[in-house]
Amino acid sequence: MLLWGGIQADLRLVPEESRGAAMQYFTGSKSHNIALRDRAIARGFKLNEYGLFRVDDGSLVAGRTEAEIYEALGLVDIPAELREGRGELEAAERRALPQLIRIEDICGDIHCHTTETDGRDDIEAMALAARAAGLQYLAITDHSKALAMANGLDEHRALAHATHIREISDRLDGITLLAGIECDIRADGSMDLADDCLAELDVVVASVHSAFNQDEAQMTDRMLRAIANPFVDIIGHPTGRILLRRDPYKLDVGRLIAAAAAAGVALEINCQVDRLDLSDAHAKAARDGGATVVISTDSHSKAAFAALRWGVQVARRAWLTKADVLNTRDVNGFRAGLRRNRRAT
Repeated sequence: MLLWGGIQADLRLVPEESRGAAMQYFTGSKSHNIALRDRAIARGFKLNEYGLFRVDDGSLVAGRTEAEIYEALGLVDIPAELREGRGELEAAERRALPQLIRIEDICGDIHCHTTETDGRDDIEAMALAARAAGLQYLAITDHSKALAMANGLDEHRALAHATHIREISDRLDGITLLAGIECDIRADGSMDLADDCLAELDVVVASVHSAFNQDEAQMTDRMLRAIANPFVDIIGHPTGRILLRRDPYKLDVGRLIAAAAAAGVALEINCQVDRLDLSDAHAKAARDGGATVVISTDSHSKAAFAALRWGVQVARRAWLTKADVLNTRDVNGFRAGLRRNRRAT
């Protein structure tokens, strides 16, 4: 059948006693399902979308729920997001699966834009929408001057904007606003705004918006130089991909992660559905490499905070827990975890 938007979908009807088996079968990746079937065979069972059966007499062992299938095979229930053949069976056997992050764990959004640059809504409207979405704090991070098409901010406008953000934050209840910037990383790796300006802000997200065609050595050196700047706290959409439109730029992601971990710079999972950058694989590598992650919507309108769930889904696929994501902390904990404040303590 065709769904709205032209998406093709199959409808499969199964008996109630097979529902869990069907859910497991059609949510697991090929590698996960092969490994699970091999595990079943080794234990004298046969596993398919209708259930787990004994080979000797064909009787149904499990199938009504996904959890009972995993339990019958000596495993704890494996969340659908982890069924990728990345060691989840071994972790489930050891009862060592992570407690995955949930959307309810996110306390603040760290990347959004207002009408001061290319956003559709003003500071107060964005703040109220974030509060309505259940967030405790919001970083306003409009663009810097290199993005002239977005009416990017120079140093004077950035500091005046920060003052305005703080004034609005002081008079709003139930939401704290952080005065930030999304500062362009120039082609040579320098920042688009002067250090004395960046030092006055609460948070700086550094991002690439130009010169995407640099070779891997150039782009990697560019990103490492940005990370070396003491006033950069977060690298935004780190690989620059736009799904179905633009491939990631050439970049040694391993070196990026190592440098970010060493410097205390967080790497962003951007929730925009055409970005989802970091990807799940890169976010897992960041976690394994000791780098901190933030999950940000990059909202350009007050309706866009709903996209937060997509970034959380990426984080779950990456095995991330609440402790791995900086903006699961309250506003004081978040501030304390930023590179600029860690450096000062």
